[in-house]
Amino acid sequence: MSENQYYYSQHPDVASEPITWDFTLLGNDLAFTSDNGVFSKHTVDYGSRVLVANVNYDIIPEGKILDMGTGYGPIGIAIAKAFPDRQVDMVDVNELALSLAKQNASENGVSSSVHIFESNVYEAVTDLYAAIVTNPPVRAGKKVVDAMIAGAVDHLLNEGTLTVVLQKKQGAPSAKKLMTQLFGNCDILKRDKGYYILQSIKRS
Repeated sequence: MSENQYYYSQHPDVASEPITWDFTLLGNDLAFTSDNGVFSKHTVDYGSRVLVANVNYDIIPEGKILDMGTGYGPIGIAIAKAFPDRQVDMVDVNELALSLAKQNASENGVSSSVHIFESNVYEAVTDLYAAIVTNPPVRAGKKVVDAMIAGAVDHLLNEGTLTVVLQKKQGAPSAKKLMTQLFGNCDILKRDKGYYILQSIKRS
């Protein structure tokens, strides 16, 4: 498979074969359309499920939430649906995925509370957020994963949270070490079938 066929490329060179399916997240029944060239085409991947279910929503201060590496949108859309008073920004480098995310936001009635735009990691992100959530693209390499974690420091409000899902075998321990170095804290909120939910809080 060539580099421009991966889900983390800007323009995946794939034949379009869209499919639509239903999934329940945070107690809401949602519908998603996905396609070739996006991550986990046929269902919401297990890591995203565990992430959405275990974000510590109760401690997030007032402000917007950022879904970093949104794909076709399951994480950001689930949060926007469950917390309609929150503005959720959803970014990705994959233009196909972003198009699907916009379609899915509309289908699930959250278009007015989400802002979906292209960004290579944080390049186009200018705001500060109460929370950043990410299921980083491990196949894009450690450099990209670390950039998603490290860049959160400059894009979080004070007391804002960064929540990351990674498998132990795909770098969760090293990510925990990096988050501890950057934020001075990192808690494991959940371990589930090898997936770790890591949380750091930005404190001045």
